[in-house]
Amino acid sequence: MTKLNNNRKWTFSLTLLVAIAGATLFGGLYGNRLFGSPMQSDLQKRMREYTDLLSAVTANSAEEVGADKFVYSSIDGMARTLDPHTSFLEPKEYSDMQDRQKGSFYGLGILVTKRNDQVTVITPLEGTPAARLGIRAGDVISEVEGVSTDDLPLDDVVKKLKGPKGSTVHIKIIRYGMKEPIALSIVRAAIPTNSISNVLMLRPGVGYIRIKDFTSTTVRELDEAVDKLKGEGMQKLVLDLRQNPGGLLDAAVGVADHFLDKGQMIVYTKGRTADSAQDYTAPGKHDHLEVPLVVLVNRGSASASEIVAGAIQDHDRGLVVGETSWGKGLVQSVYTLQYGAGLALTTSKYYTPSGRNIQRDYTSFYDYYVADEGEGDAAETPLKDRKQFKTDTGRVVYGGGGITPDVIVKPPTLLRTTQLLDLRSALFNYGIEYANKHPELKQSFEITPQILEDFARYAAEKEVAPLDDIHAALNKADDRKYIERSLKAEIIAAKFGYEESYPYRLEGDTQVEKALELFPEAQKLATLAADLRAKAASGPAGDAGTRAAANVPHGR
Repeated sequence: MTKLNNNRKWTFSLTLLVAIAGATLFGGLYGNRLFGSPMQSDLQKRMREYTDLLSAVTANSAEEVGADKFVYSSIDGMARTLDPHTSFLEPKEYSDMQDRQKGSFYGLGILVTKRNDQVTVITPLEGTPAARLGIRAGDVISEVEGVSTDDLPLDDVVKKLKGPKGSTVHIKIIRYGMKEPIALSIVRAAIPTNSISNVLMLRPGVGYIRIKDFTSTTVRELDEAVDKLKGEGMQKLVLDLRQNPGGLLDAAVGVADHFLDKGQMIVYTKGRTADSAQDYTAPGKHDHLEVPLVVLVNRGSASASEIVAGAIQDHDRGLVVGETSWGKGLVQSVYTLQYGAGLALTTSKYYTPSGRNIQRDYTSFYDYYVADEGEGDAAETPLKDRKQFKTDTGRVVYGGGGITPDVIVKPPTLLRTTQLLDLRSALFNYGIEYANKHPELKQSFEITPQILEDFARYAAEKEVAPLDDIHAALNKADDRKYIERSLKAEIIAAKFGYEESYPYRLEGDTQVEKALELFPEAQKLATLAADLRAKAASGPAGDAGTRAAANVPHGR
Protein backbone atom coordinates (compact mmCIF):
# COMPACT_ATOMS: atom_id res chain seq x y z
CA MET A 1 0.00 0.00 0.00
CA THR A 2 1.00 3.63 -0.21
CA LYS A 3 3.55 4.63 2.39
CA LEU A 4 1.94 6.51 5.22
CA ASN A 5 2.45 10.00 6.57
CA ASN A 6 4.84 9.86 9.50
CA ASN A 7 6.03 6.62 7.95
CA ARG A 8 7.97 5.13 10.81
CA LYS A 9 7.92 1.40 10.12
CA TRP A 10 9.38 -1.78 11.48
CA THR A 11 8.71 -5.44 10.90
CA PHE A 12 7.93 -7.88 13.66
CA SER A 13 6.30 -11.19 14.25
CA LEU A 14 3.24 -9.90 16.01
CA THR A 15 1.71 -11.18 19.22
CA LEU A 16 -1.68 -12.76 18.54
CA LEU A 17 -4.12 -9.88 18.02
CA VAL A 18 -7.79 -9.86 17.22
CA ALA A 19 -8.50 -7.04 14.77
CA ILE A 20 -9.57 -3.97 16.75
CA ALA A 21 -10.97 -0.64 15.62
CA GLY A 22 -9.10 2.57 16.22
CA ALA A 23 -8.83 6.27 15.51
CA THR A 24 -8.56 8.60 12.52
CA LEU A 25 -9.08 6.95 9.16
CA PHE A 26 -8.56 9.63 6.58
CA GLY A 27 -5.79 11.91 7.81
CA GLY A 28 -3.61 9.16 9.15
CA LEU A 29 -4.23 6.35 6.74
CA TYR A 30 -4.33 8.15 3.44
CA GLY A 31 -3.31 11.75 4.12
CA ASN A 32 -2.86 13.96 1.05
CA ARG A 33 -1.57 11.09 -1.11
CA LEU A 34 -4.89 9.38 -1.68
CA PHE A 35 -6.00 11.46 -4.63
CA GLY A 36 -2.54 12.17 -6.00
CA SER A 37 -2.25 9.10 -8.24
CA PRO A 38 -4.32 8.35 -11.36
CA MET A 39 -4.26 4.70 -10.30
CA GLN A 40 -6.38 5.67 -7.30
CA SER A 41 -9.43 6.81 -9.29
CA ASP A 42 -11.52 3.76 -8.34
CA LEU A 43 -10.44 4.08 -4.71
CA GLN A 44 -11.34 7.78 -4.83
CA LYS A 45 -14.82 6.87 -6.00
CA ARG A 46 -15.27 4.29 -3.25
CA MET A 47 -14.06 6.77 -0.64
CA ARG A 48 -16.65 9.29 -1.76
CA GLU A 49 -19.32 6.60 -1.46
CA TYR A 50 -18.07 5.85 2.02
CA THR A 51 -18.15 9.47 3.17
CA ASP A 52 -21.67 9.89 1.73
CA LEU A 53 -22.78 6.79 3.62
CA LEU A 54 -21.15 7.98 6.83
CA SER A 55 -22.85 11.36 6.54
CA ALA A 56 -26.25 9.75 5.95
CA VAL A 57 -25.92 7.38 8.91
CA THR A 58 -24.71 9.99 11.38
CA ALA A 59 -27.41 12.43 10.31
CA ASN A 60 -30.41 10.09 10.12
CA SER A 61 -29.90 7.05 12.37
CA ALA A 62 -32.62 6.39 14.95
CA GLU A 63 -30.21 7.04 17.81
CA GLU A 64 -27.41 9.57 17.90
CA VAL A 65 -24.07 7.77 17.69
CA GLY A 66 -20.70 9.38 17.29
CA ALA A 67 -19.08 9.17 13.87
CA ASP A 68 -16.02 7.59 15.46
CA LYS A 69 -17.99 4.43 16.31
CA PHE A 70 -19.01 3.96 12.67
CA VAL A 71 -15.51 4.68 11.41
CA TYR A 72 -13.91 2.31 13.92
CA SER A 73 -16.38 -0.45 13.04
CA SER A 74 -15.73 -0.03 9.34
CA ILE A 75 -11.97 -0.23 9.91
CA ASP A 76 -12.53 -3.43 11.85
CA GLY A 77 -14.50 -4.86 8.94
CA MET A 78 -11.83 -3.81 6.46
CA ALA A 79 -9.10 -5.49 8.49
CA ARG A 80 -11.11 -8.70 8.67
CA THR A 81 -11.17 -8.98 4.88
CA LEU A 82 -7.39 -9.45 4.99
CA ASP A 83 -6.31 -11.83 7.77
CA PRO A 84 -6.67 -12.31 11.54
CA HIS A 85 -3.54 -10.35 12.40
CA THR A 86 -3.95 -7.08 10.49
CA SER A 87 -5.07 -4.57 13.12
CA PHE A 88 -5.74 -0.86 13.44
CA LEU A 89 -4.54 0.42 16.82
CA GLU A 90 -6.08 3.48 18.41
CA PRO A 91 -3.55 5.78 20.12
CA LYS A 92 -3.83 4.23 23.60
CA GLU A 93 -3.60 0.69 22.28
CA TYR A 94 -0.68 1.64 20.06
CA SER A 95 1.11 3.31 22.97
CA ASP A 96 0.59 0.21 25.14
CA MET A 97 1.98 -2.00 22.40
CA GLN A 98 5.06 0.20 22.08
CA ASP A 99 5.58 0.02 25.85
CA ARG A 100 5.47 -3.76 25.70
CA GLN A 101 7.94 -3.91 22.83
CA LYS A 102 10.31 -1.41 24.45
CA GLY A 103 10.25 -3.40 27.67
CA SER A 104 9.26 -0.66 30.14
CA PHE A 105 6.51 1.71 31.29
CA TYR A 106 5.83 4.04 34.22
CA GLY A 107 3.75 2.68 37.06
CA LEU A 108 3.80 1.00 40.47
CA GLY A 109 5.44 -2.35 39.77
CA ILE A 110 2.77 -4.91 40.58
CA LEU A 111 1.19 -7.83 38.77
CA VAL A 112 -2.57 -7.79 39.28
CA THR A 113 -5.50 -9.93 38.29
CA LYS A 114 -9.24 -10.20 38.98
CA ARG A 115 -9.98 -12.81 41.66
CA ASN A 116 -13.52 -13.14 42.97
CA ASP A 117 -14.29 -9.88 41.12
CA GLN A 118 -11.63 -8.04 43.14
CA VAL A 119 -8.45 -6.49 41.74
CA THR A 120 -5.87 -8.60 43.54
CA VAL A 121 -2.08 -8.29 43.66
CA ILE A 122 -0.33 -11.44 42.42
CA THR A 123 3.10 -10.14 43.36
CA PRO A 124 5.01 -6.84 43.63
CA LEU A 125 8.07 -6.64 41.39
CA GLU A 126 11.38 -6.44 43.21
CA GLY A 127 12.83 -2.94 43.61
CA THR A 128 9.69 -1.12 42.40
CA PRO A 129 7.68 1.55 44.25
CA ALA A 130 5.03 -1.01 45.23
CA ALA A 131 7.61 -3.38 46.71
CA ARG A 132 9.34 -0.58 48.64
CA LEU A 133 6.02 0.42 50.21
CA GLY A 134 5.35 -3.14 51.32
CA ILE A 135 2.45 -4.09 49.03
CA ARG A 136 1.98 -7.87 49.29
CA ALA A 137 0.56 -10.72 47.26
CA GLY A 138 -3.14 -11.00 48.07
CA ASP A 139 -3.68 -7.29 48.73
CA VAL A 140 -6.89 -6.09 47.09
CA ILE A 141 -6.80 -2.70 45.35
CA SER A 142 -10.23 -1.37 46.29
CA GLU A 143 -9.85 2.22 45.03
CA VAL A 144 -7.73 4.19 42.56
CA GLU A 145 -7.94 7.98 42.78
CA GLY A 146 -11.13 7.72 44.83
CA VAL A 147 -12.87 5.45 42.30
CA SER A 148 -13.98 2.00 43.41
CA THR A 149 -12.47 -0.81 41.37
CA ASP A 150 -15.39 -3.18 41.98
CA ASP A 151 -17.12 -2.50 38.69
CA LEU A 152 -14.08 -1.51 36.63
CA PRO A 153 -12.62 -3.88 34.02
CA LEU A 154 -9.08 -4.94 34.88
CA ASP A 155 -7.65 -3.08 31.87
CA ASP A 156 -9.21 0.17 33.09
CA VAL A 157 -7.66 -0.30 36.53
CA VAL A 158 -4.24 -0.95 34.99
CA LYS A 159 -4.57 2.20 32.88
CA LYS A 160 -5.33 4.24 36.00
CA LEU A 161 -2.29 2.82 37.78
CA LYS A 162 0.02 3.81 34.93
CA GLY A 163 0.99 7.41 34.28
CA PRO A 164 3.84 9.87 33.71
CA LYS A 165 7.14 9.28 35.46
CA GLY A 166 7.26 11.01 38.86
CA SER A 167 3.50 11.50 39.12
CA THR A 168 1.59 10.26 42.16
CA VAL A 169 -1.29 7.81 42.24
CA HIS A 170 -3.53 7.39 45.29
CA ILE A 171 -4.91 3.96 46.04
CA LYS A 172 -6.58 2.03 48.85
CA ILE A 173 -5.82 -1.60 49.58
CA ILE A 174 -7.64 -4.21 51.64
CA ARG A 175 -5.33 -6.63 53.42
CA TYR A 176 -6.11 -9.92 55.11
CA GLY A 177 -6.29 -9.49 58.88
CA MET A 178 -6.91 -5.72 58.78
CA LYS A 179 -10.39 -4.30 59.27
CA GLU A 180 -9.91 -0.92 57.57
CA PRO A 181 -8.59 -0.18 54.06
CA ILE A 182 -5.05 1.21 53.89
CA ALA A 183 -4.59 4.47 51.94
CA LEU A 184 -1.33 4.76 49.99
CA SER A 185 0.23 7.46 47.81
CA ILE A 186 2.76 6.01 45.36
CA VAL A 187 5.10 7.87 43.02
CA ARG A 188 5.23 6.21 39.61
CA ALA A 189 8.61 5.10 38.29
CA ALA A 190 10.01 3.24 35.29
CA ILE A 191 8.98 -0.41 35.53
CA PRO A 192 10.87 -2.97 33.46
CA THR A 193 8.65 -5.53 31.73
CA ASN A 194 11.05 -8.42 31.63
CA SER A 195 10.80 -10.72 28.65
CA ILE A 196 12.46 -13.62 30.48
CA SER A 197 10.36 -14.42 33.53
CA ASN A 198 12.22 -17.33 35.10
CA VAL A 199 15.84 -18.47 35.19
CA LEU A 200 16.85 -21.35 37.46
CA MET A 201 18.60 -24.70 37.78
CA LEU A 202 16.07 -27.53 37.60
CA ARG A 203 18.63 -29.93 38.99
CA PRO A 204 22.44 -30.00 39.10
CA GLY A 205 23.75 -29.27 35.61
CA VAL A 206 20.31 -28.58 34.06
CA GLY A 207 19.36 -24.97 33.40
CA TYR A 208 15.89 -23.62 32.69
CA ILE A 209 14.94 -20.37 30.94
CA ARG A 210 11.38 -19.25 30.28
CA ILE A 211 10.89 -16.56 27.64
CA LYS A 212 7.35 -15.20 27.93
CA ASP A 213 7.48 -12.85 24.91
CA PHE A 214 9.96 -11.27 22.50
CA THR A 215 10.79 -7.59 23.04
CA SER A 216 13.70 -5.23 22.51
CA THR A 217 15.25 -6.45 25.79
CA THR A 218 14.96 -10.21 25.21
CA VAL A 219 18.41 -10.82 23.75
CA ARG A 220 20.15 -8.83 26.50
CA GLU A 221 18.14 -10.69 29.12
CA LEU A 222 19.07 -14.02 27.53
CA ASP A 223 22.77 -13.11 27.65
CA GLU A 224 22.43 -12.38 31.35
CA ALA A 225 20.44 -15.57 31.99
CA VAL A 226 23.01 -17.72 30.20
CA ASP A 227 25.89 -16.14 32.12
CA LYS A 228 24.03 -16.73 35.40
CA LEU A 229 23.33 -20.40 34.64
CA LYS A 230 26.85 -21.03 33.37
CA GLY A 231 28.11 -19.69 36.68
CA GLU A 232 25.89 -22.26 38.41
CA GLY A 233 27.28 -25.14 36.36
CA MET A 234 24.75 -25.44 33.51
CA GLN A 235 25.56 -28.29 31.12
CA LYS A 236 22.08 -28.79 29.59
CA LEU A 237 19.23 -26.37 28.92
CA VAL A 238 15.43 -26.45 28.83
CA LEU A 239 14.16 -23.43 26.86
CA ASP A 240 10.50 -22.88 27.73
CA LEU A 241 8.46 -21.06 25.06
CA ARG A 242 5.06 -22.26 26.25
CA GLN A 243 2.34 -19.59 26.28
CA ASN A 244 4.76 -17.24 24.46
CA PRO A 245 2.57 -15.36 21.94
CA GLY A 246 5.46 -13.81 20.00
CA GLY A 247 6.81 -10.31 19.54
CA LEU A 248 9.70 -8.76 17.67
CA LEU A 249 11.22 -10.71 14.79
CA ASP A 250 14.68 -9.28 15.50
CA ALA A 251 14.46 -10.63 19.06
CA ALA A 252 13.62 -14.10 17.75
CA VAL A 253 16.65 -13.93 15.44
CA GLY A 254 18.85 -12.87 18.36
CA VAL A 255 17.64 -15.74 20.53
CA ALA A 256 18.17 -18.33 17.78
CA ASP A 257 21.68 -16.92 17.22
CA HIS A 258 22.68 -18.32 20.62
CA PHE A 259 22.08 -21.88 19.42
CA LEU A 260 22.91 -21.93 15.69
CA ASP A 261 26.18 -21.63 13.80
CA LYS A 262 27.01 -18.32 12.17
CA GLY A 263 25.37 -18.12 8.75
CA GLN A 264 22.71 -20.77 9.37
CA MET A 265 19.26 -19.76 8.17
CA ILE A 266 16.84 -18.81 10.95
CA VAL A 267 13.85 -17.62 8.93
CA TYR A 268 13.06 -15.96 5.63
CA THR A 269 10.11 -13.85 4.57
CA LYS A 270 8.25 -13.47 1.28
CA GLY A 271 5.32 -11.24 0.36
CA ARG A 272 3.69 -9.48 -2.56
CA THR A 273 6.23 -6.66 -2.76
CA ALA A 274 9.93 -6.98 -3.53
CA ASP A 275 11.06 -5.40 -0.26
CA SER A 276 9.13 -7.98 1.77
CA ALA A 277 11.55 -10.76 0.80
CA GLN A 278 14.39 -11.04 3.29
CA ASP A 279 16.67 -13.72 4.69
CA TYR A 280 17.56 -13.80 8.38
CA THR A 281 20.66 -15.84 9.17
CA ALA A 282 22.50 -16.32 12.44
CA PRO A 283 24.83 -13.30 12.69
CA GLY A 284 27.18 -14.99 15.15
CA LYS A 285 27.07 -12.05 17.57
CA HIS A 286 26.56 -14.20 20.66
CA ASP A 287 28.51 -17.00 22.28
CA HIS A 288 27.39 -20.26 20.72
CA LEU A 289 25.80 -22.54 23.32
CA GLU A 290 26.97 -26.11 22.71
CA VAL A 291 24.89 -27.63 25.51
CA PRO A 292 22.17 -30.23 24.76
CA LEU A 293 18.89 -28.37 24.20
CA VAL A 294 15.19 -29.17 24.60
CA VAL A 295 12.57 -26.57 23.64
CA LEU A 296 9.07 -26.62 25.16
CA VAL A 297 6.07 -25.39 23.16
CA ASN A 298 2.30 -25.65 23.48
CA ARG A 299 -0.89 -24.27 21.96
CA GLY A 300 -0.05 -20.82 23.35
CA SER A 301 3.31 -20.66 21.55
CA ALA A 302 3.00 -18.50 18.45
CA SER A 303 4.76 -16.30 15.96
CA ALA A 304 8.31 -15.41 17.10
CA SER A 305 8.40 -18.38 19.47
CA GLU A 306 7.52 -20.64 16.52
CA ILE A 307 10.35 -19.06 14.52
CA VAL A 308 12.86 -20.01 17.22
CA ALA A 309 11.42 -23.51 17.72
CA GLY A 310 11.20 -24.06 13.95
CA ALA A 311 14.81 -23.04 13.32
CA ILE A 312 16.11 -25.29 16.11
CA GLN A 313 13.98 -28.19 14.85
CA ASP A 314 14.86 -27.75 11.18
CA HIS A 315 18.59 -27.64 11.92
CA ASP A 316 18.28 -30.54 14.42
CA ARG A 317 19.98 -28.38 17.04
CA GLY A 318 17.68 -29.73 19.75
CA LEU A 319 14.39 -31.51 20.35
CA VAL A 320 11.00 -29.79 20.54
CA VAL A 321 8.67 -31.21 23.21
CA GLY A 322 5.09 -30.47 24.25
CA GLU A 323 1.99 -29.76 22.19
CA THR A 324 1.51 -28.46 18.65
CA SER A 325 1.96 -24.69 18.62
CA TRP A 326 -0.55 -22.08 17.48
CA GLY A 327 0.43 -21.83 13.82
CA LYS A 328 1.07 -18.19 12.95
CA GLY A 329 3.24 -17.77 9.89
CA LEU A 330 2.34 -14.17 9.02
CA VAL A 331 4.55 -11.13 9.60
CA GLN A 332 3.21 -7.64 10.30
CA SER A 333 4.80 -4.32 9.43
CA VAL A 334 3.77 -1.65 11.91
CA TYR A 335 3.15 1.86 10.60
CA THR A 336 2.86 4.96 12.79
CA LEU A 337 -0.12 7.02 11.64
CA GLN A 338 -1.20 10.56 12.40
CA TYR A 339 -2.66 11.39 15.82
CA GLY A 340 -0.73 8.59 17.50
CA ALA A 341 -2.57 5.65 15.97
CA GLY A 342 -0.93 2.65 14.37
CA LEU A 343 -1.52 0.02 11.72
CA ALA A 344 -0.19 -3.53 12.03
CA LEU A 345 -0.46 -4.76 8.44
CA THR A 346 0.40 -8.26 7.30
CA THR A 347 2.97 -7.71 4.55
CA SER A 348 4.62 -11.12 4.22
CA LYS A 349 4.76 -14.73 5.32
CA TYR A 350 7.67 -16.28 7.11
CA TYR A 351 9.27 -19.62 6.31
CA THR A 352 11.43 -21.83 8.50
CA PRO A 353 14.84 -23.00 7.16
CA SER A 354 13.33 -26.17 5.64
CA GLY A 355 10.90 -24.01 3.65
CA ARG A 356 7.72 -24.52 5.65
CA ASN A 357 5.14 -21.87 6.43
CA ILE A 358 3.32 -23.05 9.53
CA GLN A 359 0.30 -20.70 9.29
CA ARG A 360 -2.99 -22.38 10.23
CA ASP A 361 -6.02 -22.01 8.04
CA TYR A 362 -7.99 -18.85 8.86
CA THR A 363 -10.85 -19.14 6.40
CA SER A 364 -13.11 -18.76 9.43
CA PHE A 365 -11.88 -16.22 11.96
CA TYR A 366 -14.20 -17.76 14.54
CA ASP A 367 -12.63 -21.20 14.15
CA TYR A 368 -9.17 -19.66 14.11
CA TYR A 369 -9.55 -17.91 17.46
CA VAL A 370 -12.39 -19.57 19.32
CA ALA A 371 -13.95 -22.80 18.10
CA ASP A 372 -10.93 -25.06 18.45
CA GLU A 373 -9.37 -23.29 21.43
CA GLY A 374 -8.02 -25.86 23.84
CA GLU A 375 -9.46 -28.83 21.97
CA GLY A 376 -6.16 -30.71 21.81
CA ASP A 377 -5.86 -33.04 18.82
CA ALA A 378 -9.14 -31.77 17.41
CA ALA A 379 -7.62 -28.31 17.19
CA GLU A 380 -4.71 -29.50 15.06
CA THR A 381 -4.62 -29.93 11.30
CA PRO A 382 -4.15 -33.69 10.71
CA LEU A 383 -0.58 -34.54 9.71
CA LYS A 384 -1.82 -36.38 6.61
CA ASP A 385 -3.23 -33.07 5.34
CA ARG A 386 -0.01 -31.12 5.89
CA LYS A 387 2.89 -30.75 3.49
CA GLN A 388 6.08 -32.56 4.47
CA PHE A 389 9.56 -31.04 4.67
CA LYS A 390 12.94 -32.39 5.75
CA THR A 391 15.31 -31.27 8.48
CA ASP A 392 19.08 -31.15 8.04
CA THR A 393 19.37 -34.84 9.01
CA GLY A 394 16.39 -35.89 6.91
CA ARG A 395 13.69 -36.06 9.57
CA VAL A 396 10.15 -35.20 8.44
CA VAL A 397 8.56 -31.96 9.67
CA TYR A 398 5.30 -30.38 8.60
CA GLY A 399 4.09 -27.08 7.20
CA GLY A 400 0.76 -25.51 8.11
CA GLY A 401 -0.91 -26.11 11.44
CA GLY A 402 1.90 -24.93 13.72
CA ILE A 403 5.12 -26.55 14.91
CA THR A 404 4.53 -30.24 15.61
CA PRO A 405 6.83 -31.28 18.49
CA ASP A 406 9.35 -34.07 18.03
CA VAL A 407 7.85 -35.62 21.16
CA ILE A 408 4.22 -34.82 21.95
CA VAL A 409 3.41 -34.65 25.67
CA LYS A 410 0.01 -33.45 26.81
CA PRO A 411 -0.62 -32.41 30.41
CA PRO A 412 -2.90 -34.68 32.43
CA THR A 413 -6.62 -33.98 32.27
CA LEU A 414 -7.79 -32.68 35.64
CA LEU A 415 -11.22 -33.12 37.17
CA ARG A 416 -13.64 -30.20 36.91
CA THR A 417 -13.46 -29.79 40.70
CA THR A 418 -9.69 -29.35 40.60
CA GLN A 419 -10.01 -26.76 37.86
CA LEU A 420 -12.62 -24.90 39.91
CA LEU A 421 -10.27 -24.79 42.90
CA ASP A 422 -7.84 -22.92 40.67
CA LEU A 423 -10.24 -20.80 38.64
CA ARG A 424 -12.19 -19.65 41.71
CA SER A 425 -8.96 -18.68 43.49
CA ALA A 426 -9.33 -21.16 46.36
CA LEU A 427 -5.68 -22.22 46.08
CA PHE A 428 -4.46 -18.63 45.86
CA ASN A 429 -6.59 -17.33 48.71
CA TYR A 430 -5.80 -20.24 51.00
CA GLY A 431 -2.10 -19.68 50.35
CA ILE A 432 -2.43 -16.04 51.44
CA GLU A 433 -4.31 -16.94 54.62
CA TYR A 434 -1.98 -19.82 55.53
CA ALA A 435 1.13 -17.67 55.10
CA ASN A 436 -0.36 -14.93 57.28
CA LYS A 437 -1.32 -17.41 60.00
CA HIS A 438 2.15 -18.99 60.05
CA PRO A 439 4.78 -16.22 60.32
CA GLU A 440 7.37 -18.85 61.31
CA LEU A 441 6.97 -20.61 57.94
CA LYS A 442 10.16 -21.92 56.32
CA GLN A 443 10.57 -22.51 52.60
CA SER A 444 11.31 -26.18 53.30
CA PHE A 445 7.82 -26.91 54.70
CA GLU A 446 5.78 -29.77 53.24
CA ILE A 447 2.11 -30.11 52.38
CA THR A 448 0.77 -32.59 54.94
CA PRO A 449 -2.51 -34.55 54.89
CA GLN A 450 -3.71 -32.19 57.63
CA ILE A 451 -3.09 -29.14 55.40
CA LEU A 452 -4.92 -30.83 52.53
CA GLU A 453 -7.92 -31.59 54.74
CA ASP A 454 -7.90 -28.05 56.12
CA PHE A 455 -7.81 -26.70 52.58
CA ALA A 456 -10.65 -28.98 51.47
CA ARG A 457 -12.88 -27.72 54.29
CA TYR A 458 -11.84 -24.11 53.59
CA ALA A 459 -12.79 -24.43 49.90
CA ALA A 460 -16.07 -26.12 50.75
CA GLU A 461 -16.97 -23.39 53.27
CA LYS A 462 -16.25 -20.79 50.57
CA GLU A 463 -18.68 -22.73 48.32
CA VAL A 464 -16.02 -23.29 45.69
CA ALA A 465 -17.04 -26.96 45.43
CA PRO A 466 -18.80 -29.56 47.61
CA LEU A 467 -16.53 -31.23 50.18
CA ASP A 468 -17.22 -34.71 48.78
CA ASP A 469 -16.13 -33.55 45.31
CA ILE A 470 -12.92 -32.08 46.71
CA HIS A 471 -12.18 -35.33 48.55
CA ALA A 472 -12.78 -37.23 45.30
CA ALA A 473 -10.25 -35.00 43.55
CA LEU A 474 -7.71 -35.58 46.31
CA ASN A 475 -8.16 -39.33 45.85
CA LYS A 476 -7.21 -39.12 42.16
CA ALA A 477 -3.40 -39.24 41.73
CA ASP A 478 -2.95 -36.54 39.07
CA ASP A 479 -5.35 -34.15 40.78
CA ARG A 480 -3.84 -34.70 44.22
CA LYS A 481 -0.34 -33.98 42.86
CA TYR A 482 -1.60 -30.82 41.18
CA ILE A 483 -3.35 -29.58 44.32
CA GLU A 484 -0.35 -30.34 46.54
CA ARG A 485 2.04 -28.62 44.13
CA SER A 486 -0.22 -25.59 43.68
CA LEU A 487 -0.85 -25.17 47.40
CA LYS A 488 2.85 -25.21 48.18
CA ALA A 489 3.59 -22.78 45.36
CA GLU A 490 0.86 -20.34 46.47
CA ILE A 491 1.99 -20.44 50.11
CA ILE A 492 5.63 -19.92 49.09
CA ALA A 493 4.60 -17.04 46.79
CA ALA A 494 2.60 -15.35 49.55
CA LYS A 495 5.48 -15.64 52.02
CA PHE A 496 8.62 -15.32 49.90
CA GLY A 497 7.50 -13.90 46.51
CA TYR A 498 6.34 -15.34 43.22
CA GLU A 499 9.84 -15.97 41.86
CA GLU A 500 10.67 -18.22 44.80
CA SER A 501 7.53 -20.24 44.14
CA TYR A 502 8.26 -20.99 40.49
CA PRO A 503 10.43 -24.11 40.99
CA TYR A 504 7.56 -25.68 42.93
CA ARG A 505 5.15 -24.89 40.11
CA LEU A 506 7.39 -26.90 37.76
CA GLU A 507 7.47 -29.98 40.01
CA GLY A 508 5.30 -32.65 38.40
CA ASP A 509 5.09 -30.72 35.11
CA THR A 510 4.88 -33.66 32.68
CA GLN A 511 6.38 -31.73 29.78
CA VAL A 512 9.37 -30.60 31.85
CA GLU A 513 9.83 -34.12 33.20
CA LYS A 514 9.90 -35.52 29.64
CA ALA A 515 12.39 -32.86 28.58
CA LEU A 516 14.74 -33.99 31.33
CA GLU A 517 14.67 -37.53 29.91
CA LEU A 518 15.48 -36.48 26.35
CA PHE A 519 18.88 -34.78 26.68
CA PRO A 520 20.82 -37.83 25.42
CA GLU A 521 18.70 -37.94 22.24
CA ALA A 522 18.96 -34.17 21.84
CA GLN A 523 22.75 -34.37 22.10
CA LYS A 524 22.90 -37.28 19.65
CA LEU A 525 20.79 -35.38 17.11
CA ALA A 526 22.80 -32.15 17.40
CA THR A 527 26.08 -34.05 17.01
CA LEU A 528 24.82 -35.84 13.89
CA ALA A 529 23.67 -32.54 12.34
CA ALA A 530 27.02 -30.92 13.12
CA ASP A 531 28.88 -33.86 11.55
CA LEU A 532 26.79 -33.58 8.39
CA ARG A 533 27.52 -29.85 8.16
CA ALA A 534 31.23 -30.51 8.59
CA LYS A 535 31.17 -33.13 5.83
CA ALA A 536 29.22 -30.82 3.55
CA ALA A 537 31.77 -28.09 4.15
CA SER A 538 34.72 -30.38 3.35
CA GLY A 539 33.27 -32.32 0.42
CA PRO A 540 30.26 -34.35 -0.78
CA ALA A 541 27.47 -34.75 1.75
CA GLY A 542 27.06 -38.01 3.63
CA ASP A 543 25.05 -40.78 2.02
CA ALA A 544 21.55 -41.87 2.89
CA GLY A 545 22.90 -44.30 5.46
CA THR A 546 24.31 -41.39 7.44
CA ARG A 547 20.93 -39.73 7.54
CA ALA A 548 19.23 -42.94 8.57
CA ALA A 549 21.46 -43.01 11.64
CA ALA A 550 19.38 -40.21 13.15
CA ASN A 551 17.63 -42.55 15.55
CA VAL A 552 15.70 -39.93 17.50
CA PRO A 553 12.03 -39.68 18.45
CA HIS A 554 9.63 -37.72 16.29
CA GLY A 555 5.90 -37.13 16.00
CA ARG A 556 3.27 -39.24 17.70
